[in-house]
Amino acid sequence: MNTQAQKLKEIVEKAQVEHNPLTTKVLAITSGKGGVGKSMIASNLATSLVRRGYKVGIFDASIGLANLDIIFNVHTKKNLLNVLKGECDLKDIVIEVEENLLLFSGESGSEIFNFESQDIYSKLIEASEFLDTLDYFIIDTGSGIGKNVQTFLEHADEVIVVTIPDPTAITDAYALIKIASLLNENLNLIVNATENEREGRFIYERIRKVAENNLENPLFLNFLGAIDNSRIISKSLKLRTLFIKTHPHSIASYQLEEIVDNLILQLEHLSPAKKPKNSFGLFFKRLFENI
Repeated sequence: MNTQAQKLKEIVEKAQVEHNPLTTKVLAITSGKGGVGKSMIASNLATSLVRRGYKVGIFDASIGLANLDIIFNVHTKKNLLNVLKGECDLKDIVIEVEENLLLFSGESGSEIFNFESQDIYSKLIEASEFLDTLDYFIIDTGSGIGKNVQTFLEHADEVIVVTIPDPTAITDAYALIKIASLLNENLNLIVNATENEREGRFIYERIRKVAENNLENPLFLNFLGAIDNSRIISKSLKLRTLFIKTHPHSIASYQLEEIVDNLILQLEHLSPAKKPKNSFGLFFKRLFENI
């Protein structure tokens, strides 16, 4: 076993027995444009973390285009909008996709961010305390650089930007990184639908150099990895399955697992100032206070 694999094994084993309920890690997975596979990556990444012994919550924050329920092949009757309206509690919209994997139903309209009642937010915060045992809370944001997306990026512990080898997508990814760098000095990049890993790393280096030469704020852009374009992924989306489950020995699954390895190691080496320190409930509080 190589040094990195041994280190990763020690981190996972330690997390399984020494979970601190006040150190839930909040990850925002985002993209500059739609159609780059962001939700596909978020759902498979969440499943990979669960397999490693972590307890994971995933929130569908793609306002207007919520689709994680479709990807996970589960049915939702209520969502976060119903909670904000006071029609139900947070626990009523949480779906247990599988053991230790909880889905927070998103809203397919923009009405969700029209609420400013502090009484409603207080109810949400109080109700969320039962989820403080999460190791990871993954936010599948909407695409673009709108205000709602920026709010999630600002309050996440780590931001993961997804793009593809398309000129428009790369340009939009850089535009997002430019805005995100004002909110979070540590960003991560995943390049999806590549011909090979070399292409993914080439795109990463291209974006990193442009950012280094043009951004005023210091930025650490970490390359988590690339996922090759694959029929297995397309087929899994059509069948509402996760490729990491149906094809665990495929190249795509191997690449996804490597990305998760890199992510865990990245989080382990956060500086003290960046260490997650808020409970799930406090995360919602600081989030909605800024909406």
